[in-house]
Amino acid sequence: MLTLNQILMSTQAGLSSMLAVHYPKAVVCQGQYILVPGDLPILLVAHLDTVHKTPVKHICQSEDGLILMSPEGIGGDDRCGVYALVTLYDSAPKEGKPWLLFTCDEETGAHGAYQFSEDFFDGLLPPDIARLKLLIELDRKGERDAVYYECENPDLENYITSKGFETAWGSFSDISVLAPDLGIAAVNLSVGYYNAHTQHEYINLKHLEATIARVKGILHDVADSSFPRYAYMTDTASQWIWGELLTTPKEQRTALLEIYPPEELDAIQSEMGDTGIRMLYEDALADGIFWY
Repeated sequence: MLTLNQILMSTQAGLSSMLAVHYPKAVVCQGQYILVPGDLPILLVAHLDTVHKTPVKHICQSEDGLILMSPEGIGGDDRCGVYALVTLYDSAPKEGKPWLLFTCDEETGAHGAYQFSEDFFDGLLPPDIARLKLLIELDRKGERDAVYYECENPDLENYITSKGFETAWGSFSDISVLAPDLGIAAVNLSVGYYNAHTQHEYINLKHLEATIARVKGILHDVADSSFPRYAYMTDTASQWIWGELLTTPKEQRTALLEIYPPEELDAIQSEMGDTGIRMLYEDALADGIFWY
């Protein structure tokens, strides 16, 4: 199995190549996504890119070995998710594998997710993809967050909450594209990284492993033929609220200076443009840092 250090220290292209070799039956859309077919009607999603320009060369650990950081930026967003997907698939029983989707360039506009959706509509994906009942993305900071974006399916939310997660708010991720296009409800779960999009990002391995254990429980449930299909439902109220909260990039940056040094905001804006500033701002809103 691929190790966490291998995953953290790879470039997006290098990691894509490793995964293609590791999963020889995968559907590979070069530079866009890798789809690994499974037996269970659930799709787990993670993205291969990070916001950091320099690949990880040095990994620093706390004395107890539970906290990882890097002077290059550890890239837990979303290499933690990639590691979780690999661990969950490789440790699953032979006839109980989930489907996996590794996307490229989520941080710069979810390009891989959009290509996957386009291929889905064009009928280019394996036909068994129509059997999916649930999408789970593993691309959220923290320990117990469950983010649904513009999807509102109370039954799914109740189910995910029963697994130890707490409903939170976020701005955008790959499932924001995938869930409505596939017509399947989705949730983005915490995978133990913190201070995303900054050089001070770190990974809490205890929190990462706890999410992996909870998702194993979900896979066990999905293996039961009576497990329901969760349909995508649009949360119009959430769309209206987020629309009201958005401000101009200049105003967002000014507000972010309360919690980020200007050089970090300069680096993020240089790499991702106004999209990066918006994402940081909306994450801060979701965490209750700003009140308006």
